[in-house]
Amino acid sequence: MSIYVGNLSYDVKEGDLSHIFAEYGTVKRVQLPTDRETGRPRGFGFVEMSSDAEEDAAIEALDGAEWMERDLKVNKAKPREERSGGGGGGYGGNSRNNFSRR
Repeated sequence: MSIYVGNLSYDVKEGDLSHIFAEYGTVKRVQLPTDRETGRPRGFGFVEMSSDAEEDAAIEALDGAEWMERDLKVNKAKPREERSGGGGGGYGGNSRNNFSRR
């Protein structure tokens, strides 16, 4: 399991986040997703710690805490939803989008 950390400053680096969470236990991994097109941080991240007890302590202490002039949103990360490939585009069947020439 991992921790979701939201409302992060765009200036935060993985090392910064790791340092803050290390006060509550061993940080195994930190991820800061970036925008595919710009490469800029997206304002949230994920932290994985060694145990559930460490994660719970970090969540309790840091949710709502002010850091880098922002109030953090910290909670258990939800499992990533499976995405289906390709998609149909919505042009089949009797849809209004199903154009035809007469």
